Amino acid sequence: MSYAKDKLISPVKLDKAIPFIYFNKEIAPLKGPLSMHEAMFYEKTEDKEVKCGLCPHRCKIANQKRGICGVRENKEGVLYSLVYGRAISWAVDPIEKKPLYHFHPGSDIFSIATVGCNLSCGHCQNYSISQLSGEEIEGRDLSPEKVVSQAKIAGCLSIAYTYTEPTIFFEYAYATSKLAKKDNLNNIFVTNGYMSEESLKEINPYLDAANVDLKSFSENHYRKICGGRLKFVLQILELMKELGIWLEVTTLLIPTLNDSESELKKIAEFILHLGRDTPWHVSRFYPSYRMMDLPPTSLETLHRARQIGLDAGLRYVYTGNVPGDEGENTYCYQCRRAIIVRYGYHIKANHIQRGLCEYCKAKIDGVGLQSRII
Repeated sequence: MSYAKDKLISPVKLDKAIPFIYFNKEIAPLKGPLSMHEAMFYEKTEDKEVKCGLCPHRCKIANQKRGICGVRENKEGVLYSLVYGRAISWAVDPIEKKPLYHFHPGSDIFSIATVGCNLSCGHCQNYSISQLSGEEIEGRDLSPEKVVSQAKIAGCLSIAYTYTEPTIFFEYAYATSKLAKKDNLNNIFVTNGYMSEESLKEINPYLDAANVDLKSFSENHYRKICGGRLKFVLQILELMKELGIWLEVTTLLIPTLNDSESELKKIAEFILHLGRDTPWHVSRFYPSYRMMDLPPTSLETLHRARQIGLDAGLRYVYTGNVPGDEGENTYCYQCRRAIIVRYGYHIKANHIQRGLCEYCKAKIDGVGLQSRII
């Protein structure tokens, strides 16, 4: 595939039914030396060692070494990001794909990612770009300015930092989000929530919404399956809510690992603690990466999880990865009618007017629900 130097996306190629996308296998690796951009959130220690403060790992990185994410390197006592402006994938997506169901529903969003991640989940669906296997950093030059201009050309309302973990390309996302805000574009993190409070507070003025993976309610699961700690994710979820970032939560239900009734109740109760207006997406697992021996999540389990969330008092609980399931729809918490009808990522009907249920006039929680978008 060839690329024009000054036009990465042509408007004539954009089609809402078939989103225009570049992904890792279509992008030739950049040749030559890595781009080096000094990192944020680190301190120098002894013997040219540095301590990174971007995420809860708080990596101590020796000279000429990288942190757990694989994309932050210590060079003579200075920590650098190796992925600034170096995109591995970008696409125009429906916002429902993130998934965000209560933030400008029906709109398009420009999605970008770099390689790398600060967790090591055994079920990662994007492991080919999130889990680095060598020293090479693949990607293609896509500056923050170019990201914003392409989002505007594509008619998107927002930019999503997604596919891999946006925390690990923080400097790139931060610079892009500041430019995006100047052009009245929204910024969205699709994240594992494994970030430091300092980094979240820094980007907060520019961050409008987030979908956070709450992978389990078990510290053992986080340690064994993901290489992280549950408590730090819970703290970030609480802080996002406190800061006023629109928040939706996703849990991928993996058979035998995190789908017990007791664990689902704990997750639902925690989300209720965040606020009954917080949407919870319970998503279907399909075998991937190091978990090819497990079956897909049953529909019965998905429906049971959704009911657990509703019984706990959550207003909006959704089933994901099952196109056509009734759990894709948004129901009014007051009159119980379907007010947004979906099939996959497509909105078939929207009965919200000026943020209110068309039938009973209940105020529906979310952002950008004032008009009907189909």
